[in-house]
Parts: sequence; structure tokens; C-alpha cells
Amino acid sequence: MATAGALLLAIVPGFNTAVDVPQSARLTTLSLALPAPELPARSEARGDDWMLVQVEKGQTLGSIFDELGVPATTMHALLAQPGARQALTRLRPGTEIGFAFGAPTADGRPAALKALRYDRGETERVLLALAGDTVTETVVERPLEVRTTVVSGQVGRSLFHTARKHGLSGSTINTLTDEIFKYDIDFNTDVTQNDRFSVVVEQVYREGELLRTGEVLAAVFTAKGKPYAAFRFERDGKAEYFNADGRPLKKSFIRMPIQYARLSSKFGSRRHPVRGTMRMHKGVDYAAGTGTPIMAAGDARVAFKGWKGGYGNTVILDHGRGYTTLYAHMSGFGNIRQGQRIGQGTVIGRVGSTGLSTGPHLHYEFRINGVHRNPLQHTMPEPEPLKGTALAAFRAQTGPALARIRTVEDLIYAQVPAERGDDTRVADVRRDATAGRGRG
Repeated sequence: MATAGALLLAIVPGFNTAVDVPQSARLTTLSLALPAPELPARSEARGDDWMLVQVEKGQTLGSIFDELGVPATTMHALLAQPGARQALTRLRPGTEIGFAFGAPTADGRPAALKALRYDRGETERVLLALAGDTVTETVVERPLEVRTTVVSGQVGRSLFHTARKHGLSGSTINTLTDEIFKYDIDFNTDVTQNDRFSVVVEQVYREGELLRTGEVLAAVFTAKGKPYAAFRFERDGKAEYFNADGRPLKKSFIRMPIQYARLSSKFGSRRHPVRGTMRMHKGVDYAAGTGTPIMAAGDARVAFKGWKGGYGNTVILDHGRGYTTLYAHMSGFGNIRQGQRIGQGTVIGRVGSTGLSTGPHLHYEFRINGVHRNPLQHTMPEPEPLKGTALAAFRAQTGPALARIRTVEDLIYAQVPAERGDDTRVADVRRDATAGRGRG
């Protein structure tokens, strides 16, 4: 374990150009999946306990004060403070407000409000203390802490379950599966429980509480023994993901224009399911539930949208350079129009069973200069790679990090046996959120 910790320390410096971590702030931990200790409640009301109220949909400050029995005159006195009215009269559902009350009076009257607190942005908490007709404002600074976290684990029974269990957000997992690696890995068929992943993300904490998880800075996913690497890098002001050689992971065409579907019919000669005759099947079929979104396989112009005989509701996209794709049997169309230019991944329709079809599925065709090609086998055109100074900057930023990720993985999986296919290690580097932030 000590050896693993020492190597994990070396993993993040490869991203110094991206996150600008001060040397003095560098701290690395190797943690197991233990429950977080309960922290004692903090009180800034000089010994009084806070009553925390979470704003519900439709609630106003006036209704909350009324429910707590606080006079309207007290509320107006608090709102007279600079900035208080703007912050407290536009409450969003989920906002938390703290109330501190004194002791009940001897004659049995309700306790008076002693203080009110609310958050002004992410880094400031405002405390309004009441003493008679006087309101005193105190601003408590709540600094943010950014941790560049490395999560490495085995897929186990479920990639989503394992990654969530060890701190990756649902949106981060979706970024891995639906954006970064979707061109190279079919997560329905290519991933086994012994496959593994390593993900580098920035997470923002305040007083030990995770506020949000940032973009994936780098990731390595090993599927069936083959590693796929991804690094976030800005080209011409736009962030993209590249492999270790500086080639964009985003391909000209995605492998499947529909997610979570089953390949039900391949390209080639077959017996037609409706007509019963042998004929060439010039595309591939993906079985999926009615209404499942269908995406544009690549950037394109909408060449056709409408009914097309046995194809039923159909969309044909022109991708330029002689490439076209066809999507048939839709139950309905997306928010597109004929002649419009759309980007890769745009929802162009939804799965249906219109035309000559025996059940809900997508019929997908891929053509080059009018000739049908098997979309599962044809080699797609490569996107433009990084060149010159951009490639040099990319290699300087990502090369050491990739080497360290692989070294850490080799150590973890060689010397720390996986338990039930669900072994995960986490390392993080912490820094103050006000530190300089790079781009990458």
C-alpha cells in the first residue's frame, strides 16, 4: 500500500500545465471505501442552534417566516440590509436558510429570532444578528478547495454502479460512455467485468462537502485487454478529447446512431421478413423500444425528411465528400427540416415500425458515392490530427500523465488483488480554488 501511495503521488503532476497545482499544496491520499465520519453541526449564532429550512417549490420568504411565527416587521428589518432583499426574495427550490431562536420568555411567549443566515454565492455565508432594532451583518468566508482526483477501478458487475460507488458522478460516467469512448468501445458488447478504468477529474469541495465535479481531464479504459486513452485539450479555443498520438477521438461518424440497442439484422443477403423472398439487405437493423432517440451519425445536411415507401418515415443525411446515411421506419421526426445543417449526435427521429416492418427498429444504411457499404466494417475517414506547436504542447501536457496512469494501473492490479471484480483506488491533489487555473 505504501508503494502504491508513492506512485499515485506521481500521477497528477503530468497535468501541472492544466491545473497549475502549487507545490506546497500537494497532498496525496490512497483511500479505501470507508463511510465518511459524521461531523458535528457548526453554529455561527454564538451558541444558539440553527434551524435549517430548505426552500420548497412555490415557497417565499414571507411564507417561511409566517410558518415559523416570525413577525413581518422582523423580516422587513432584515431585508433592509444591503444585498439581503436581492438574495432572499428570489429563492430557488433547494436553497437553505438558517434560523437561530433565543429561549422562550418567562411569560410563555414564543422565542424571538436572534439571527438569520444565508449563502451569498459559493464562497460567502452572510449572518444577520438581531439585537432589539439593530441588525448586525457578518460575512463568513467559505473557501473552495479543488481536488484533482484520480479514480481507478475494475468494472465488476456494472460500470455505472462501480464508478458511482467510488465517487464519479452520473454525468461523468455518461461523458466516458456517450462522448469520449463511444467511437471505439461498444459498451453493450465490448466490456467485461474484468475490464478497468482510470479517470482524472477536478472536484470542487467546500468545508469537506463535494459541490460539483468538473470535466474529465484524462481517462484510460481497458476493454478486453486493449487500452484506450483520452486527454482533454483545447484546440482553437474549443476543448476536445484526443488519444495519446494527438488524434481526435471524435470520428467523422459514430459507430451506432442509436444507444442501448441490439443488432438484429446484419448487412448482406437475407430472407425479407415481410415479403419472404431472398434479397440483399443494404443496411443494418438495430432493435430498440419505440421512441428511442436516433442520432445523426455525423455532421451533415438534411437531404430528405418524409415518407419513403417501404422505409416508412425516413431521414437521409448528406455528409459531404460522397458520404450519405439513411435512417428508416421512424415513429416520428426530430426538430429538423430539409436542407438544414446539423451536427453529429443531433436527434433526427425516434425508433418506430413504419413502412414494411415487423417490429420497432432502426434500419440504417451507409453509402459512399451512392454505393451501399457495411457500416460495421467500413473504415471511416480519420479526422484532422493535432500538428506543429499544438501537437508539441499536447505531448508536453499529456505524455507524462499517460505514462504515470499506466504505471499506477500496473502496480495496483499486479499487487493488490481485485475483490469480487470491484477494486478501486482513489488519489487526489488538493489546492485552494483561488489558485491560478490553466486551460486544458
